[in-house]
Amino acid sequence: MARILDNVVPWGRSLGEYAVMFDLSPADMKTKILDCGGGPASFTAEIHGRGGHAVACDPSYAFPAGDIRRRVGEVYETMVKSAELHRERFVWKEIESPEHLGRLRMDAMNRFLDDFPAGISEGRYRVAELPSLPFPDREFDLAVCSHFLFTYSDLFPLEFHVECVRELCRVAHEARIFPLLPNFGTEHSPHLSALTRLLAAEGYRCEVVRVPHEFQKGGNEMLRVAGPK
Repeated sequence: MARILDNVVPWGRSLGEYAVMFDLSPADMKTKILDCGGGPASFTAEIHGRGGHAVACDPSYAFPAGDIRRRVGEVYETMVKSAELHRERFVWKEIESPEHLGRLRMDAMNRFLDDFPAGISEGRYRVAELPSLPFPDREFDLAVCSHFLFTYSDLFPLEFHVECVRELCRVAHEARIFPLLPNFGTEHSPHLSALTRLLAAEGYRCEVVRVPHEFQKGGNEMLRVAGPK
């Protein structure tokens, strides 16, 4: 099991980042939300702290907090150095530098880790992964998926992406996916147009929406999808 965690690169984001990545309104954040593939993001912890309802699912939640914390420490410097090495691929505005990025990510991950033991026992964190989720149909108002679908277009084929979006729309009334770019790419994933065409033919409503966030250059759009009525 430990070797499985050693293949994970934890890099968590905050509620503030989720709000702009997914263009979440105050009303959105009062609904029942699933963070699919949440990893060490603090989104669920922060929503819970506000009295809201969010659940995160990720295969890494099978590990205890101490093991996840160890892995965070192992990859932290590598991730900051990678941002420095590829800094021309990012927009350094709200996030001012690779060092600032590292501090923001570590703050989010520490908040997640502080909440994780209680959150596991209280059901805020569930061990699960796409394309098969252990939730009833339309359990959630909204499902969000950050930096997984489309990001790894080179690893996962179109069919996998379609299956995952169908599953997100099975468990939630609406799904939002960000970004629409492959890792380090500046153009839409090659899967995006085919996916929206296939799902539209099945009665899904798909919309590419501009969002008030751009860190990866060109990464300022999300996909909103609602399943057939």
